[in-house]
Amino acid sequence: MGSIAELLPETGSPGGRWADHRTVVNGVFYRTSIPWRDLPGRYGSWQTVYERHRRWSADGTWSKILRALQAGAGSTAPDADGSWAVNVVSTTCRAHQHAAGVPARSPGRPPRKGGGARVDAEGREALGRSRGGLTSKIHLLADDRCCPLVGLTSPGQRGDSPRFVPLMEALNVALIGAGRPRTRPDRARGDTAYWSRVNRVYPRQRGIKAKIAQPDDQRANRRGRGRAGGHPPAFGREQYRRRNTVERCIGKLKQHPAVATRYDKRDYIFNGTLATAAIVIWLRDLIKEPSNTA
Repeated sequence: MGSIAELLPETGSPGGRWADHRTVVNGVFYRTSIPWRDLPGRYGSWQTVYERHRRWSADGTWSKILRALQAGAGSTAPDADGSWAVNVVSTTCRAHQHAAGVPARSPGRPPRKGGGARVDAEGREALGRSRGGLTSKIHLLADDRCCPLVGLTSPGQRGDSPRFVPLMEALNVALIGAGRPRTRPDRARGDTAYWSRVNRVYPRQRGIKAKIAQPDDQRANRRGRGRAGGHPPAFGREQYRRRNTVERCIGKLKQHPAVATRYDKRDYIFNGTLATAAIVIWLRDLIKEPSNTA
């Protein structure tokens, strides 16, 4: 992988002059710890940094950088047993009142006038109300190195199980040099929230070994049916223990306050914030293991 600068848009245009990319990128990375308006003056105008972040979130620049880092770090390298495994989990983040100002309306009804937090009835901005109040949910796919591979967002009250298949279908890790991107891991691990027939059949059809824990109530129900309940599904405890890497990856992401608490109104900008936090995680992993970039 070359320099990150090669993946950034050209600076300057016939109509004006852009601020230096290095200063703006450093400002975006620093901003993951604070709100936009609290950005220190050494990074220039916070409006400039925000506008650059918004533009690159919309055109996929952050996603392209993240994809290049994943390829350069060899994120599909096999484990000690020769397999490539991914782990899935979700986490809820509280939405700040600054993120609740997007006008939304229910089908057939005009936008609501007046103050108060507005929730998009169709979930287009990944904002919803749950027991924790106004929240968003992050669905994450991570490797065994505690590094993020795929992240999707949804309203906080949505379930985890329906997002398993979209996460697996969004997995697309590029390789350095020739070869098609890798889209099919050898193993996929998930907790009891992902136990469903669809989530067990889908990996089997693609030749992926799924290690998903069965809920206690369903296990007890099968045993209560006796011989009619059939044999218990195969489950590897040693493999399942490695699923903790995705929980640790969530901990790394939430070290960035702008991820732990959502300040962005628009979902695509919040996804850009998630991508920048993931970029920082991958950069730290590359620094820790410089041999991966060889």
